Amino acid sequence: MPTGHDSCHCVVCQDIDALDPRTQSTVDIIGQHGWQVTGIPADGKGPGWAYTIGLWHQHRMPEVAMFGLDVRSMQTILNDLSQRAVEGQSLDADRERHDVASVPVVLKPVDYRWYEAFFGTAVGYYRKPPFPFLQVVWPNRAGAYPWQPGGEDLLDRQPRLDLRPDDHPVGVWTQDL
Repeated sequence: MPTGHDSCHCVVCQDIDALDPRTQSTVDIIGQHGWQVTGIPADGKGPGWAYTIGLWHQHRMPEVAMFGLDVRSMQTILNDLSQRAVEGQSLDADRERHDVASVPVVLKPVDYRWYEAFFGTAVGYYRKPPFPFLQVVWPNRAGAYPWQPGGEDLLDRQPRLDLRPDDHPVGVWTQDL
């Protein structure tokens, strides 16, 4: 395993034996498939989201997350994006992609201060940073992203995880912070 900044502190690399059933299931799925996509369904408080676990451990690639669409659709998109990355397509941040979903997307780096709020299973698996995340962000029907003029309507469906939580507009994503 690499050392220094690229070190993996996950439960596998640290050879932790006594794992809770959820973490053991994650270890087993990553061992079998190379990564896992965890889906969090929408509830009465807000939209759902999905994210990968294992890309950093297995391939030293950022984990990817997506918010605000149907959970199954997001799982499919993240699996497709992950498979393409493993096959050699880079996960470049801040570049629009037209090959991932039925709409263009942009991958944005996630500020680590959001990890506990949204990526609990990954935090349990990796135990501590560094493990980078990229958010797969999609535009509205007019083609605007949440950070662009006209894209503000998307903030109820997908957060701006590239911002520090204190800098994020108040809304559904910040109410429990």
